[in-house]
Amino acid sequence: MEMLRRFEPVVLFLMIVGALNWGIVGLTDGDTNVLSEIFGTGTLTNIVYVVIGVAGLLAIPRLLEALHIGAGPHPRGT
Repeated sequence: MEMLRRFEPVVLFLMIVGALNWGIVGLTDGDTNVLSEIFGTGTLTNIVYVVIGVAGLLAIPRLLEALHIGAGPHPRGT
């Protein structure tokens, strides 16, 4: 778990990049994809999407911890 905490800033950065990209795609009706503009189309863009997806998966334990899911009884006892 300590190793995941070391990567939290990188994971957060990648998730923000992905969220901003999808926000721009939504605002432009799919006409502008920043990642495709930067990396082109093909394997490199697919790798970037996979890395961003893995970053999202790595953030799940932190989210569950923040929501107190799977951590036993709630600290307030409710």
